[in-house]
Amino acid sequence: MFDDLPEQRRPQADTRRDDDFYPTGQPEAIRALIAYDGERIRESGIVWEPACGDGAMVREIRAMGIGCLASDLIDRGCPDSWIANYYNYTGSPARAIITNPPYCEINARDGKGRWLRHTLNMKAWDYLALLLSWDWPAARANGLGELLDTHPFSHCYLMRWKLDFTGEGSPPQRNAWFVWDKRDPRGRSHPRQYPDFRWMDRIDARQEVMF
Repeated sequence: MFDDLPEQRRPQADTRRDDDFYPTGQPEAIRALIAYDGERIRESGIVWEPACGDGAMVREIRAMGIGCLASDLIDRGCPDSWIANYYNYTGSPARAIITNPPYCEINARDGKGRWLRHTLNMKAWDYLALLLSWDWPAARANGLGELLDTHPFSHCYLMRWKLDFTGEGSPPQRNAWFVWDKRDPRGRSHPRQYPDFRWMDRIDARQEVMF
């Protein structure tokens, strides 16, 4: 996400948090996804959050009446979760996967798209939503560009507000939900078809999306 910044403005590697842990502490992110894609997600039955952290998104999903399995490499206090290495799974325990993955595992520079590559090879899911920086899919280094050309996401929701992952105020980036839906032909019979780009507005606990 920092590939286009001058060298002096790029964060140094040692400024990243241990295990790239940046929790999604603001519930508006997952509330909005459920508001926009809730019907499709509920059709999948249950959700798996494989980078659950402290359970910020898990609690919101469960509060909406959707079953949510939760795991992470490290126990950070998420209720009703288990410790697991995501890369050890060859099949998903749920048909829907929703997560904010460690950016160092999915970006082009450090992760080389590893998290996404593994997920695309994983069986037994049909809906995937990843919360990432808005400019994430623009990077083409280390095979990420080719991966997204051959396995494009179905649609993404560009958030029209900013998430503060560090809690320090003045977040510098825009974020988006990138969604792969296996009911969509993209990535299969029409690998070069472009994904849809959609707006996403903030949703609070009492608000409903009006289409």
